[in-house]
Amino acid sequence: MNLAKISSNGQITVPVEIRRLLGLKSGDKILFFQKQDGEVVVSNASAQAIRKAQGAFAGAAETMGISSEDDVQAIVDEVRYGKGR
Repeated sequence: MNLAKISSNGQITVPVEIRRLLGLKSGDKILFFQKQDGEVVVSNASAQAIRKAQGAFAGAAETMGISSEDDVQAIVDEVRYGKGR
């Protein structure tokens, strides 16, 4: 268990153990959200955004017929140089 004190400006210092656990570094944003049972959860906002993007792109490779690094490289070449797949 870690304890943090709130300053008169409403600021807290996230304990080092929690920063390590969440992969936080200077300048990162943290996300606070309340679960239905009232529990408040703290999360690394950047990591949360990455997970959301991964979920949004789930299945996109299959839909586009991408099955290998060569397929990805072909798309990159097409965008960069106008070469067809």
